[in-house]
Amino acid sequence: MREAVRRALEVCPIEVGVAVAGGDWKLTAVWKLSAGPLRFGELQRAVGPVSAKTLTRQLRSLETDGIVVRTVYPEVPPRVTYELTEAGHELASIAVLLGRWSERFIAPHAETPVSEYGPAS
Repeated sequence: MREAVRRALEVCPIEVGVAVAGGDWKLTAVWKLSAGPLRFGELQRAVGPVSAKTLTRQLRSLETDGIVVRTVYPEVPPRVTYELTEAGHELASIAVLLGRWSERFIAPHAETPVSEYGPAS
C-alpha cells in the first residue's frame, strides 16, 4: 500500500478512494480497462492525450494499490498487458457512475450536447 493511501486511512474512507483513484487519467484508464486487458500502446491511445511517462506513473500506482495487474510476456519484443483486478472492476463501475454524474453536472453549462456515458469502447 502506498504511503498516500496509508495517510488517507487516518482521515476517512472517502479519502482512501481519492488517494487510490485520484490523479491524472487514472479513472479513465480504469474505465478503458473494464472492457478487457490492453497492451500499453492500446491503452494510451484509448485514454487520450496522455504522455507515456504520465500513464506509466499512474499505472504503477494502480498496480501498487491492487487495481490493475501488469503481465509481462517473455517474448521478443517484450509484450506487456494491463488488466483490472476484482477491486479494479468495482472501481470501474464507480467511474461509470461518476461519468454519468459529470455529464448531468456540466450539461446546463455545455455549449454542445454531452454524449451519453456508456461502457468502455
